Parts: sequence; structure tokens; C-alpha cells
Amino acid sequence: MASASSTYQRRYDVFLSFRGEDTRNNFTAHLYEALCQKGINTFIDDHKLERGQVISPELFTAIENSLFSVVVLSQNYASSRWCLDELVKIVDCMKSRGQRVLPIFYNVDPSDVKKQRGIFGEALAKHDQESLENKGRMQSWKDALTQVANLSGWDSRNKNEPLLIKEIVTTILNKLLSLSVGDIENMVGLDVRIQEVEMRLCLESSDILMLGIWGMGGIGKTTLAKAVYNKIRSQFEMCSFFENIGEDLAKKGLIRLQQKFLSQLLEESNLNMNGLTSIKKRLCSKKVLVVLDNVNDPLILKSLVGNQDWFGRGSRIIVTTRDKRLLASHGVFNIYEARRFSNKEAFEFLTHYSLKHELSIDDYMELSREVLGYAQGLPLALEVLGSFLFSMTREEWRNHLNKLKCTPNLKIQEVLEISYDGLGYKEKNIFLDIACFFKWENKDYVIEILDGCSFFSLSGIRALLDKSLITIGSNMLMMHDLIQEMGREIVRRLSLEEPGERNLLWFHEDIYDALKRNTASEKIEGIFLNLSHLEETLDFTAQAFSRMSKLRLLKVYNSEDTWRNFKDTSNKEKCRVNFSKDFKLCYDCLRCLYLHGYSFKSLPSDFNPKNLVELSMPYSHIQQLWKGIKVLEKLKFIDLSHSKYLIETPDFSGVTNLKWLVLEGCVPLRKVHSSLGDLKNLSSLNLKNCKMLKSLPSSTCDLKSLEILILSGCSKFEEFPENFGSLEMLKELNADEIALTVLPSSFSFLRNLKVLSFSGCKGPPSTFWVLPRRISNPIGPILQLCQAYAL
Repeated sequence: MASASSTYQRRYDVFLSFRGEDTRNNFTAHLYEALCQKGINTFIDDHKLERGQVISPELFTAIENSLFSVVVLSQNYASSRWCLDELVKIVDCMKSRGQRVLPIFYNVDPSDVKKQRGIFGEALAKHDQESLENKGRMQSWKDALTQVANLSGWDSRNKNEPLLIKEIVTTILNKLLSLSVGDIENMVGLDVRIQEVEMRLCLESSDILMLGIWGMGGIGKTTLAKAVYNKIRSQFEMCSFFENIGEDLAKKGLIRLQQKFLSQLLEESNLNMNGLTSIKKRLCSKKVLVVLDNVNDPLILKSLVGNQDWFGRGSRIIVTTRDKRLLASHGVFNIYEARRFSNKEAFEFLTHYSLKHELSIDDYMELSREVLGYAQGLPLALEVLGSFLFSMTREEWRNHLNKLKCTPNLKIQEVLEISYDGLGYKEKNIFLDIACFFKWENKDYVIEILDGCSFFSLSGIRALLDKSLITIGSNMLMMHDLIQEMGREIVRRLSLEEPGERNLLWFHEDIYDALKRNTASEKIEGIFLNLSHLEETLDFTAQAFSRMSKLRLLKVYNSEDTWRNFKDTSNKEKCRVNFSKDFKLCYDCLRCLYLHGYSFKSLPSDFNPKNLVELSMPYSHIQQLWKGIKVLEKLKFIDLSHSKYLIETPDFSGVTNLKWLVLEGCVPLRKVHSSLGDLKNLSSLNLKNCKMLKSLPSSTCDLKSLEILILSGCSKFEEFPENFGSLEMLKELNADEIALTVLPSSFSFLRNLKVLSFSGCKGPPSTFWVLPRRISNPIGPILQLCQAYAL
């Protein structure tokens, strides 16, 4: 039956069936909350009154699309025809779909339910007397009650209710976790590997233990760690699976990483961190299970799981990494080496792909043997090859196999590169840009940049998805490490000895070499320089960039921007780039210009990159971005955040396609140019912590596409434009801690507003905080609530 259930699409983990008047506001409410806290997706019917005598189609669908049904059989359960019909449907799904049913006998005798005695018998007898329709349904109701009562469940009588709920939730969680392990795609060889890891974890011991899972990229370390985590997590008080932690460190910095780590374990947000002391203090008495995935820096282990006395007895720390020396440096010698598939396992793995397509036995055997030989047991290589070869005709895959035979030194790089070779010219450019620059970036942002390069990125990204070269999660572009390394190796091979002869540069030493020796050539199209990796100051001179006539993408950034508080952006030790007075770029091809800590007061007078899509200069010395009007019709992003010398914004009338404008942290900003209203496509305006800003120009009301406006921390901001309500697309307004005294009467016309915050406003309360009664607008009550916060 379990296998049958897997063929149906599941939307819910658990369906709760209960009698509202008995348990809605007590036992069932507490059970529902406990299930949700454990991440168990639970359906509960929120309607307090039955809406008729026939169960709704929506409820039928919810039952059908649930893995488990939990039936709370209380004293008045059988008095509801709605509940009885619901129970019949649940039993039907148990038989036809393999649904698991768990009864809870809440203050009732299970034998009364089974034999329809006592209050259950009385309820059924009453139904029988009420109508002929009930007589026809009576037998199905009785059968359903009997069958559910025969199932293993819980009797609440003489039980501590919180402990009972905890036991129920733990049981369901364990069942779900065992299913999730079984549902991992292609569970080839995983069971034996899980057992081997469990043996090394010595779960019966109360000692604190750390285990390293070590192996090359793409070999399945994360899959194995996740399977082990899901299987054993119920044995611990606190659990956290921290995926791709190396990238989190690079993007967010150490303090943010520690905050995220502790927040996940404690299931709390807005934690006040006190460094390593907070982790030890909060966790030293807790039995925790932590998985740190893809660790690439010893600092991660030192800062998050430094010493064993940071955690309670019985805790287990699992670390996955490609660097065995990293584990040894932290004293982790209990190491499990992830291994490749055996021939038998690899053959079984490929069967998954062959079943999706019609192949003769001979063709399947021939194709499988060839693929196994090329992949050499590496799961990722098998996945990439299997995902497209088995969908081809005999002639096509034989042609591809012939191509493989001509490839020397069958290594992982070459196997992965086969997918790259099948891309068109534009698709290859998109892939290399993502591999070198845009992994873990927002998909929509990347599409804007690459479309500006005339790459037709929407169809190109689709092609990369189809070839398993990238994935998308939470709208972020993701790529496996091995595939990213494959792309970067393709670029490196363009010139192994001279970085300046390649088209894309991302490694700080290569960039430093090319600019320091003035060897950067006309071939360079993109440079992404992470300042946090530089040890010496680098000069940006006109001579160094003079030959880069094809430069599309230039980003000089600091990966610690997201958490470090720069008090003085003039400090070259923090910026490490010296922009010479003659610094100048060839603007013809430039699409992305991101210069952290730009040291001049304004852009050059001849600055005119007509194809520019992004202009970002966070932590710059800009006082006035440009004088007069700059016609930049393709510009979509401007970011001048934390430019602490910016007094006023430029004239925007020549950048009418701008979508995002970020001026956060521009403390001295006093004036926003009246041309702001010309930005008809602007969707997001961030003025957070512009502490000298008192108002916005009246033209702000012409921003017909504006969806997000952030004014929080503008402590001198006193008033909105009178026609503010004409911002018909505005969905989110954050205006915490401003000096607002009066709301314009038009405010009530913001009909699309969904998020509104005036927390901590400094102005005195006003009658204008409450909307006119004639306006039937849902934000009225919210404004009244905001008034209470302001007071």
C-alpha cells in the first residue's frame, strides 16, 4: 500500500479530522501548533460551523492529498454527519491510496467507538431516526468507525496532555522522516552508507562527537548527510542542517553567519549576538544535531562549533567538506570517506533514467555500458549524462558516444563539459557568466543584466535547466560545485599562463596580476573583484583598463558589505582599491558597473555608457552622481547605499527605465530631485536611514509602478506629498522611526497596500492617523494599530 501512495501527488503531510465544538480551541489547536512547529505541513479546517450536510470538494481534495490522517475521536464526534462523512472518505483513502490513519481516542473508550456503544451508539441512533438519507449512509459510518478503532493509536485518558501531544508529533515526524529518506531520488547504495555513518556516530553514547564526511565534489556528501540527518534528528532537542555554509560565509560574513546558525537552532529571529559566548551559553546544555555542509574555511568550524563543551551531552556535529586537512586542523579525525558508485550501483542508478524512455534491451545495455565507462562511478556525472542520453534516438546517442570516445583523459571535467558543448553560442556565454559571476544571484536580476548583453537569457536559462547545468531555488540561480568548476576551467584554458588574455576574471590574484602588469587585453569582458581577498592596495588606472574595449561587467565589491559597519569609507585598508585621477573606462559595451568605495565626488563629465543596466557605488565618496542630464535609457539599477557624502540625487529625467533605486544609509541626503516622478518603471525605492531627508518631491506621486517604498530610519522625515494615495501599485511601505505628524487624506486610496509599518514614529499622534469612515479600505485598522505603536 505504501508504494501505491507514492504515485499520488501530496500537498499535505497530515490531515486533521476533529469535532470542532469538542477540541478546536484546546487539544486540536495545541496539536496543530506542535505539528507546525516541527515543520509538518498540516491541513486543518478553519470553518467553525458546518456549512451543510455534504462534505465539500475542497475537503475531499485535502484528504486525498495528505500522507497521514489524524482522527481525534471525541465525545461528540459521531453526532456530526460532517465528521462521519469525513471519516468514510479517510478510510477510503486508506484502502485505495495507502494513506496512513492514526486515531486519537480523546476522553472516550476505544471499545465504544469500535462497537458503537455508549455516546457513539446514541449519536448513530439519533441520525438513524432523523432521515432516510442517514439510513443509507449508516452502514458506511459504522464500518468506518469500526475500522479506525481497530488501528493502533492513542488513548488520552489518564495521560498528561502536553506529553501525549509530544509523543504523537514525534511518532508522525519519525514516520515522515523515514518516508523522506525512502523518497530521495535514486536511493542507490544509500542504505548501507547511512548505516556506516550511524556506526561512526555512536548514537548510543552520551559523549559529544564530531564526524567529517569527506570526498570530492559531486560524490554525494550532501545527499548522504541529509539522509542521515532526517533519520536521526528526532533523537535530539535541537537540529539544524546548514547547507552551503562556505558560500554563506563569503556572502554574509562571520557575524551574520553566527546569527543565522544560532537562529536556526533556537528557531528564533532577531537574536542579539555576543560572538562565540552566545553560542556556548545558549547551547551548552542542549543535545543538538548540527550538519555543516560544504565547509571550505577553518574559520567556520572555529566560530560555530569551536569546542565540544559548547554543546550538551550526546550532541553530534557532522561536517561535509572536500578538504581533509580542514577537518584535521580542527581535531576531527573521525572521518567517513564518501565513495563513488560501484559498477552495480551505477548501473542501477542509470535504470532510473532508462525507465522514462522506450529503449530495447540491447540498446539499453550498450548505452549503459558506455555511460558507466565515462562516468567512472561519479553520481553527478551519471546524472548529467543520463539526463539527456537516454532521451535520444539510437543514432543520436551513438553519435554522442562516438564524440566521447574522441575525448582524451576521461576525467570528470571532460564528462561534465559534454553538456556545455551541446549549448548554442549565446547559451555558452550565459553559462560562463553564471559559473564565473552569478551563482546564487537572484534570477530576475541576472536576466536583466544578461538581456542587456543581448543574450536572450530567458530561453538560455531554460536550456541550462534542461541540461542539468543549473537549478533554481527561491528564485536564486544555483549550480553544483563541479559544474561551476567546469565552466571556470573552460575560461582558464583560454590562456593558462596569461590571465589578461582570458575573457572573464574572478580570481583576485589573476585580476591583480593583469592590472598590476598592465597585461589586460581587449579580450576581457568581465571582472569581478572581491576586495576582502586583497592583501595589497590595487591601483585602478586608465592605462590598466585602456585596452578593455569589450568590457561588459565590472564589479569591485566587498563580500563583507552585508554586515560590516563602515564608519569611514575613505580608509584604503578597507577599500584596497585606489582609483587614480585619470581612471577611465571604455563605456561602449559596459552593462554592469559596481564600484565599492569609489573615491571621487562625481562621475567623469564624459560618463555616457548608453548600454549600462546597473550602476552601483556603495560606500562611495559621491557628492553628486552627475551634473545635468545623463541619457541612459537601459539603466535599471542604481545603488548608492552608504554614500555618506551624497547631499542630493541627480536629475533622473534621462534614466526613465530605472526599476530599482537604493539610497540606504546616505545620511546627509537632503533633497531628492523633482525628476523622480519621471521614473515611470520604478518598482523599488529604498531611502532607509537617510537621516537628513525631510520630505519627498510632489512628483513622487507620479511613480505609477512603485511597489516598495522604504523610509525607515529617516528620523527627520515629516510629511508625505498630498497626493501620496495616487501610488496605486504600492504594496509595501516601511516608515519606522520617522518624524511624521500628519497623513495626507489621500492615504486611504492605497488599495494595493499589503505591508505597512510606522513602528516607533516620533511625531505626535494625530486624528489623521485614522482613515475616514467612508473608506472601506483594509488598511484602516492597520493604521489605527500603527497609531497605538506610535503612542
